[in-house]
Amino acid sequence: MAEELKLFSNWSSPFGFRVEHALKTKGLEFETVLEDLSNKSDSLLEYNPLYKKIPILVHNGNPKCESLVILEYIDETWKQCPLLPQDPYEKATARFWAKFGDEKV
Repeated sequence: MAEELKLFSNWSSPFGFRVEHALKTKGLEFETVLEDLSNKSDSLLEYNPLYKKIPILVHNGNPKCESLVILEYIDETWKQCPLLPQDPYEKATARFWAKFGDEKV
């Protein structure tokens, strides 16, 4: 069975961009669904009823929300081309900057 991946995002979202970049780094095929954030689709509201925002990654019908959570899911699900370094110090540094970007962007 082929895996189905859909990324709900917007052309201007830095959070959606980092998920898109991770999917491409892993060499995964996915469909991008561009969302109009001033007129949110029923799918967006169904897949993320709590926050009602993008990005959302839908993998075989199961939604994942919040970009850092999605990145962890991608890295744990598809082992090729790890997104984080193996060295614990370097990994912690990468996580620091990802969190910084989440809070400051």
